[in-house]
Amino acid sequence: MFSPFMNLKKQVDVLVIGAGPSGTIAASIMHQAGLSVQIVEKMNFPRFVIGESLLPRCMEALEEAKFLDAVKARGFQQKDGAKFVMNEQVCDFNFSQQYTQGWTWTWQVPRADFDKTLADECVKMGIPLHYNTEVVNIEIFDDHSLTSVKMDDGSVETIRARFIVDGSGYGRVIPRLFGLERPSTQAPRKTLFCHMTDPRRSAAVEPNRITIYVHNPSTWIWVIPFSNGNTSVGYVGSPEFFEDFTGTPEEQFRKLINAQPELKDRFSGSDMLWEPRTLQSWSATTDTFYGKGFVLTGNVTEFLDPVFSSGVTLASVSAQLAANLVIRQLRGETVDWQNEYMKKMQLGVDVFRTYVNGWYDGSLFDIFFAENRNPEIMSQICSVLAGYVWDESNPFVKNHEKNVRTLSRFIASQRTTA
Repeated sequence: MFSPFMNLKKQVDVLVIGAGPSGTIAASIMHQAGLSVQIVEKMNFPRFVIGESLLPRCMEALEEAKFLDAVKARGFQQKDGAKFVMNEQVCDFNFSQQYTQGWTWTWQVPRADFDKTLADECVKMGIPLHYNTEVVNIEIFDDHSLTSVKMDDGSVETIRARFIVDGSGYGRVIPRLFGLERPSTQAPRKTLFCHMTDPRRSAAVEPNRITIYVHNPSTWIWVIPFSNGNTSVGYVGSPEFFEDFTGTPEEQFRKLINAQPELKDRFSGSDMLWEPRTLQSWSATTDTFYGKGFVLTGNVTEFLDPVFSSGVTLASVSAQLAANLVIRQLRGETVDWQNEYMKKMQLGVDVFRTYVNGWYDGSLFDIFFAENRNPEIMSQICSVLAGYVWDESNPFVKNHEKNVRTLSRFIASQRTTA
């Protein structure tokens, strides 16, 4: 007798799409709860991706997923805060001084190595993980889904699952297949970046600190040192900004390095480890973060901007939250996905959005580089920059947009009347 499932290669409780931090954190937590989990990943690891600076809030998700020991063993560069520089003005945030109780440090990581570490841990736990496996179709039924995946050899297999966690990142599998993608309201921006040797690092002030340089009011530069001696350097600005820097990617990048005095002193003559790469118009959003039989995590929900390293934090926390809600639902509990998941994740996205917008419209410049900064307020903002964007006891989370705008206007008025 014919059965629609007779060619199924796998039946699991949860199919996880994507082996980045979002997918692996979710997979580990659900696996620990006794659910059968399978991960499919379109690419082969290790693979390069941006998002090399974590935030302390990530550590709670990594801890619940039992990844901390493996990550510590890699010896990544410890990150205790972040430094912002505009001309000769410096605003230095130390996570030990944040308002919210929580982790006070994290890591700066080459993502190829970091993501592979998490993926390898999942495999060690006994979670099946298939690389070079592309999702080509998903059908959702009342109590299960059927996902067709194209394997490395071109064959197509079908996976039956009770639930799907889409952590596919920029691949945005379910939003693309189900027509959920929507244009972002964020302005289009572009980045040109590279990993470089850093032989003069020791001569720098706080040589291992992540530093953000304001090149001009709408253009900034990241400098992220790694423990392997190399450093990630990237320019971010409007697409029009880069038009003044012509030539090959290497020539463009050399010109950009020489255009910023601090970078010229530190990296002039340093080697590029690969040809500089470009990303552009990366912001994206979706109609909903969940649906019947599935949940979206990480960059699949919404990606804003790299300026405050929100990407991996939103990926980690959404995976942690979603995994625990999936566990509850598959155990027969009623889950209010709108209030318990989407509303909470949207709060985090909206808080980060306020600070991203405040960076680009100059409001945060007023606050960060004020002459007399209020220590209590800076502590509260430090918590946001540490990723604790769900702590509504913090007035710069609870009333994030109003308080940022009000404080910026007050500081600007004081400067005008001085």
